[in-house]
Amino acid sequence: MRKQIRAYYSGQVQGVGFRFTAQDLAQDLDVTGWVKNLRDGRVEVVAEAEEDLLKDFLERLNKYFSRYIQDVDIKWLPAASEFKDFGIEF
Repeated sequence: MRKQIRAYYSGQVQGVGFRFTAQDLAQDLDVTGWVKNLRDGRVEVVAEAEEDLLKDFLERLNKYFSRYIQDVDIKWLPAASEFKDFGIEF
């Protein structure tokens, strides 16, 4: 079943390649949505895919950036099917 996540990553998550890695992972896993830096130092990720793909996406992000991530707040939502691809928002 398709789902959407809205995740907020905090810690030293800006300036370490987080957005570009998230985009690469999302494209590899056929996850759609976007990622962007927030003014308060966090990174926001909005993503849609089948639930198992989203879990894999989140696990990979956590694996690659575990030394930089201090906290993650993830909200699971119904899919809105509003994205065609995964991009970096500015």
